[in-house]
Amino acid sequence: MPLRYALDEHLRGPLWRSIKRHNSSGGPLIDAVRVGDLLELPLGIGDAEILIWAAREQRILVTSDKSTMANHLARFIAAGQHSPGVFMVLPRVSIHDVLTYLVLAAYASAPAEWTDRIQYVT
Repeated sequence: MPLRYALDEHLRGPLWRSIKRHNSSGGPLIDAVRVGDLLELPLGIGDAEILIWAAREQRILVTSDKSTMANHLARFIAAGQHSPGVFMVLPRVSIHDVLTYLVLAAYASAPAEWTDRIQYVT
């Protein structure tokens, strides 16, 4: 089963458009939702709540929020929760490289490989 993703709200623009283009091109589909597109995942939702939602829905969180997400994930795990994982997109990484990474990770790895981890997309 391919990985499923949740895009943090600051990745709603170019990365989302790139995923939509990719999915319409006939290649392997990327299963992604965006913060702000679902009632239970509104714009402005806090990091802790995003982690809870992503865990419940078994979606890896894709974010570029280096300043706070690592601490939120550490507290989440310390509280006995488990995360499907976090992919941290660094600012210098191109949208094309992020898209390629998401496709490869989705189809060439198992969800258990990412549990409770932050993986930096470089």
